[in-house]
Amino acid sequence: MFDSLRNKKSEPTVLSDMLTKQRRYDSLVKALHTDIFRYAYWLIGDKHIAEDVTQETFLRAWRALDSLKDDKAAKAWLITILRRENARRFERKQFDYSDVEQELLEDEKSSTTEEQTEQYWLRKQIGLLEVEYREPLLLQLIGGFSGEEIADLLELNRNTVMTRLFRARNQLKDALESPEVRGQSNG
Repeated sequence: MFDSLRNKKSEPTVLSDMLTKQRRYDSLVKALHTDIFRYAYWLIGDKHIAEDVTQETFLRAWRALDSLKDDKAAKAWLITILRRENARRFERKQFDYSDVEQELLEDEKSSTTEEQTEQYWLRKQIGLLEVEYREPLLLQLIGGFSGEEIADLLELNRNTVMTRLFRARNQLKDALESPEVRGQSNG
């Protein structure tokens, strides 16, 4: 008799807890999906794979939502999940390598406007940065994270992050000032 009363009292609580979790998750997705996808796209460079990794990120977030104690930390928490999910991709997949250099492939999607050309060039230059410089830069530019937050996400010292950000910007600046780029803009 007491067991049936206890079960009846706990059912609404379980249902209420599930509804609360669903609302919290829906709010999280609505607020951060665009930012998380944007970061995934910059990190991966392929829209379809970025969509898959973003979806898997939010699936893992649903499963672990109770571990998110501070909603203000949700973006950093999701970026961490995304980075781990992206790393899992490489653990699972064996790549077929091609002899074709990626720079030689023609970009059929971009029009010839100057702005799109500059964006393509910048994306290419960022992609050429070593991962240790590219990742903090993307977290700052795309994710909007501070140096301290990036240090926490990457499990690095803040000074190391700031040095890497400085070097990444200098490498981009040097690439912009190279004779090849100047010759193209003057020609």
